[in-house]
Amino acid sequence: MAAVVGQYCTDVDYTCKTWIDPPDSPFARCGVYERPARCKGAREPMAFCMDRTEYTPPGETLPQNQASLLIGSRICKSLGKRLCTEREWNFACEGEEMRPYPYGFERVRVCNHDREDLYVEDPRKQVLADHRWQAGSHPDCVSPFGIFDMVGNVDEPVLKDPPGQIPFRTALKGGWWMPARNRCRPATTAHNDYFTGIQIGIRCCRDLER
Repeated sequence: MAAVVGQYCTDVDYTCKTWIDPPDSPFARCGVYERPARCKGAREPMAFCMDRTEYTPPGETLPQNQASLLIGSRICKSLGKRLCTEREWNFACEGEEMRPYPYGFERVRVCNHDREDLYVEDPRKQVLADHRWQAGSHPDCVSPFGIFDMVGNVDEPVLKDPPGQIPFRTALKGGWWMPARNRCRPATTAHNDYFTGIQIGIRCCRDLER
């Protein structure tokens, strides 16, 4: 696990200099952000540990998928860990520099995202293709704290901040291999704690031992 220690900004102001997609489209991607980002909220101290890579079951080569918040919580607990909170996940991804992407301020293809070949050929229904990569296999897809694949590969369920009510506590972070948010701050919050899918994995946190 990696130690994540520093001052987290509760509210960040980003300015996009160059858009990849029309800025009013639902999944608009920014190519280049102005730097530095501006912290317009409070700075709060944080100190915890996070898995460097997405959870891969023993004997498997690819990270867990078909997960949900409940499945992730159970697996993390079995490992002596817990699910991360949304704020913890944000900070582990962006660092004190408040990077929009874990690797910096410009969107580059160093992670498993922005794929266009999303579906399996099936004339009867729309089926997502499984494009997971081995956890940690993109060495440049790394956060300031040395944590890999925090965007792309698989979505990661965390506990919302502020906390939600059962069964709507889930925020999905990081995005998966589709061309969408794949940034540190955004989250999908429309799904419940039971929602699962081929694109949803697991990453665990733990309190920092003092």
